[in-house]
Amino acid sequence: MGLLDALTAWIGRAFSWLTLFMVLMTFANVVLRYVFGLSIVAAYETVVYAFGIVLTGVAGWTLLTDQHVRIDVFYGRMSGRAQAWVNVVGTVIFLVPLLYVVASRSWGYVGRSWKMRETSNEIAGLDYLYVLKSFMLVFVVVLAIQGLAFFLRNLRVLILGGEIRGPAPGNLPAPPPGEDMAGAAQPERGRP
Repeated sequence: MGLLDALTAWIGRAFSWLTLFMVLMTFANVVLRYVFGLSIVAAYETVVYAFGIVLTGVAGWTLLTDQHVRIDVFYGRMSGRAQAWVNVVGTVIFLVPLLYVVASRSWGYVGRSWKMRETSNEIAGLDYLYVLKSFMLVFVVVLAIQGLAFFLRNLRVLILGGEIRGPAPGNLPAPPPGEDMAGAAQPERGRP
């Protein structure tokens, strides 16, 4: 589970850097449009593509950090064992079928898009829509990896007892020395 959590954390950090790119591209689009009167379709679509990539790429990270939407009226008051039961049953009843449906429905859709090298419907749009559509399958893979770790972690609580450790943010795998959780280098202590 630790290896799966570390992989998910690394993938989440990598994809999260695209949000900075999206902010910069959005700023550039605003400046181009309102200062210079230019509207560049490809620049706008780049932000949309990046958003789609981030949305699908960080799905596992979101599960790892327990940030998915949950109705917490009863769950927060449950014992660790009861929470583990809810998580195991929820994984089997909701997550596994979701992953199956998304994978089975998008496999042919993505394949056809690659076969025809699908492009944007816009005249000056981007030529790589098929690459963007591939991220539906990336969504399945990253969520399946973390879903497996989540399932095993909760199953261990049911079998061995104890409390659920992980996916809470305080229990994330430690980043490499000298980096924060986003992967940014940190200055050495004692030096400006």
